[in-house]
Amino acid sequence: MIKLQNLTKKFGDFTAVDNINLEIKSGEFFGFLGPNGAGKTTTIKMITGLYTPTSGKIFVDGFDIQQAPVQAKLRIGYVPDEPFLYDKLTGIEYLYFSGGLYNLDKKTLTERINQMIELLELDDWIYKLTEEFSRGMRQRIAIASALLHKPKVIVIDEPIVGLDPLSASVVKKILRQKAEEGATIFMSTHLLSIAEELCDRIAIIKNGKIIFESDVQLIKELKDSHDGKLESLFIELIKEEKRENEI
Repeated sequence: MIKLQNLTKKFGDFTAVDNINLEIKSGEFFGFLGPNGAGKTTTIKMITGLYTPTSGKIFVDGFDIQQAPVQAKLRIGYVPDEPFLYDKLTGIEYLYFSGGLYNLDKKTLTERINQMIELLELDDWIYKLTEEFSRGMRQRIAIASALLHKPKVIVIDEPIVGLDPLSASVVKKILRQKAEEGATIFMSTHLLSIAEELCDRIAIIKNGKIIFESDVQLIKELKDSHDGKLESLFIELIKEEKRENEI
């Protein structure tokens, strides 16, 4: 469903993403982990068409994001780490605006908005201006708007950071549900507990390169030799990659 081939992004002399290859299948919940500045957000912005790769290719549901950008983007629901909302719109107005971008007819759009209101527990906030929203509520509205067109691929950057426990619980529930319904989830995070709880497979990126990739079963086996914690495994991998670069 998502395929990255020899993907590279450079900013001048700096290589943010360095020749990575990944393939994420339909219905898979994929966690993209790494320390700050590792290349996670740059990769996401290339997948969603916000950045143009320096080299390499990206396919979304078989469509090349550069050669067929509209077809590819129609299959994506994107939630950035800092959702942008129009502060002078109410939550319901923002959802109608977002749905209109996908040419959904009024009846279908209204039905889907009502579904999102119930699913993401937006009832108490939906008619308030978005400038009044907490971070958690802004995140919920952003997710709702990204799901209105029933995307086959959901790309989400740091979905839980800064959220209160209730909002975090709601966000995790909806993401897991969408994966079970067959959507492909590509989630960037540096919260290891979230990746461990939600993901079927993870990859770790460091200095723009993939240094580890595994399904959840192998991760569980590896954890047993690292105090039973994903954090211990993650730290060892990061340190090992650093030592190799210094040799």
